[in-house]
Amino acid sequence: MSLHRAFTPGSATGRNVRAELLRICGGPVRKFLPLISHQGGRSALTCQFRCGNACAHGVANTSGNEYFGDIAAKALSRRGMLRAGALGAVVVGVGAAGAVPALADPGAEPEVAANGFGWGRGDLRFTPVAPNTADALTVPQGYSSSVVVRWGDPVLPDAPAFDFDNQSAAAQAKQFGYNCDYVTLFPMGHHRALLWVNHEYTDENLMFRGYTNGAAATEEQIRIALAAHGGSVVEIERRGNTGDWKLVTRGRRRYNRRITAQTPMRFSGPAAGSALLKTAADPEGRTPLGMLNNCAGGTTPWGTVLTAEENFNQYFVNGPRTPENARYSIPTGVSGRRFDRVEERFDLAKHPNEVNRFGWIVEIDPFDPQSTPIKRTALGRFAHEAATTSVGRDGRLVVYMGDDSRFEYVYKFVSKERYIPGFDRHNRTLLDEGTLYVARFTGDSPGEIDGSGKLPADGAFDGTGEWIPLVSGSESFVDGMSAEQVLVFTRLAADKVGATKMDRPEDVERNPVTGAVYVALTNNGNRTAAQVDEANPRPSNKHGHVLELVEQRDGRFTWSLPLVCGDPNDATTYFAGFDKTKVSPISCPDNLAFDRDGNLWISTDGNQLGSNDGLFVMPVRGPERGYLRQFLTVPFAAETCGPLVTDDQRSVFVAVQHPGESDGATPDNPTSHWPDGGASQPRPAVAVVWHSRGKKIGA
Repeated sequence: MSLHRAFTPGSATGRNVRAELLRICGGPVRKFLPLISHQGGRSALTCQFRCGNACAHGVANTSGNEYFGDIAAKALSRRGMLRAGALGAVVVGVGAAGAVPALADPGAEPEVAANGFGWGRGDLRFTPVAPNTADALTVPQGYSSSVVVRWGDPVLPDAPAFDFDNQSAAAQAKQFGYNCDYVTLFPMGHHRALLWVNHEYTDENLMFRGYTNGAAATEEQIRIALAAHGGSVVEIERRGNTGDWKLVTRGRRRYNRRITAQTPMRFSGPAAGSALLKTAADPEGRTPLGMLNNCAGGTTPWGTVLTAEENFNQYFVNGPRTPENARYSIPTGVSGRRFDRVEERFDLAKHPNEVNRFGWIVEIDPFDPQSTPIKRTALGRFAHEAATTSVGRDGRLVVYMGDDSRFEYVYKFVSKERYIPGFDRHNRTLLDEGTLYVARFTGDSPGEIDGSGKLPADGAFDGTGEWIPLVSGSESFVDGMSAEQVLVFTRLAADKVGATKMDRPEDVERNPVTGAVYVALTNNGNRTAAQVDEANPRPSNKHGHVLELVEQRDGRFTWSLPLVCGDPNDATTYFAGFDKTKVSPISCPDNLAFDRDGNLWISTDGNQLGSNDGLFVMPVRGPERGYLRQFLTVPFAAETCGPLVTDDQRSVFVAVQHPGESDGATPDNPTSHWPDGGASQPRPAVAVVWHSRGKKIGA
């Protein structure tokens, strides 16, 4: 995902002061698939297993929120105000954020260019990779790559070797899980580190021979799928002094761990114990079981992982027909993987609250394999894409989050108390009490956004915005909803306060050099010409864009679009004003990351330009701002996830998710053989890329 600060355990338990460790660490070309009616360039297979065919269903957000183009058309132009440094309109209906004394300042700014970041010029010198459809991980000339860990590799010391045709749930629970998404690294000195990886979802069509559907699957196949979800902690080691890393396969490996859909967890925060979270198996509403569809994530300054549950709705059957369930696209019938056949809790006709126990940010301590994962209810419940943390100038912890669905929202949490370096016990309570906000955007060029892609007269898609408070502890700021309701049904709360509908807000990351915040808006084929606005300026937005946000000190922000994706020859694209004849084509930005020089790295999901997905890098300051270049492509029909640039900028980790997940693919007719080649089955894996001569990435 993003570039995250590095931590190592401060004692044998891994629970002592970790802040001190911030100082450490320093193929054959394939033919194009025929076009299909799925958004984002995905195959029907990906749509089925990743998100339950979300794009084939109606948009869940049917609120009457105005698209901010409507609002802007009614307002006076704020262009002159922006130039004078003034701010936009106050919050409507809930009062100005600064006027609510119980709230922490939602505009708390981070320390910029701290902890050694930003010491370089950010120059990037490599020959971009050309778009292709090869069944290979393609990297620039002068670079090398290797596979660090793949589906089925042993995680626990007693895990058996992977056997595709003789899988078992018991084995999978000890092996590396299936699709891998978010990646982060916790260095333990120069040559060893812990690698955390999310396992987002399973594709049973590619995992099992003869698989047809969940109703016909064997119970053991369903249990294998349950065990293949979640996440993995694995110990890895550097090969000599290179940027190459490999899985540690010997010794005790005492930190290695598998988290699955059946791992005991606990709720914390204001909604813990709520009647909305109680079930027959957990009448106290405090001990959920497992996590599902973990997409992106983040880390905390005290050295833990924050992993985000995203498309959790698809795993359930027979959901009651309620407005709340409809807003979260909970199935009302029977379909999908049919986890309910082996665990009754997935049948909502019998256990209607079980679905409310998913859709959270989960905190996991990678240094304590015996610790209980924590679902942090203060951060709200929705289709979480990420949870990126930073410490504001006032010392409060800030967490940015996106809700990855069409016309959904961007959120921020600000802790009530301040982060205290080294005070681990105190810091671990910061995510339990604070204020949850949702963003409202306003353009500064009313009447000029017509969907043509033409820049407004001021030369930029830009404007102002405000963070609208939803809830703070046990106090709700949403009429008609209690604090517990706001946290469990956060989407409905955001609807009520007039948040801005965005084009699938996925990853949200903060630049460690400039302090600006970046939002990946992947695509939205459902936006009509009447619904365009300055932050979402194209109808039928199939290529997506990236938004840049700069915090102000009173709960407001300014924003602009430095990147509007697509073919550079398309007049509707924009690369921060850089010469478009020199840039790489890009489609469907998904995950974002920064290197320590402040360059923006962008991975894609569902490229609609006819080539494989890839990883791109773009300077966001200086004369090369907007000079986007493709750094790698992933194998055929795969998605690019991660990515992670190490602090020393000698390695780039990337998760290769669902290789060969194309229409018609089966184990008897695979369309990819990555990473093992030959006649092997495709296996999702984490790979690492480094400069063959030991130079820093991009040099």
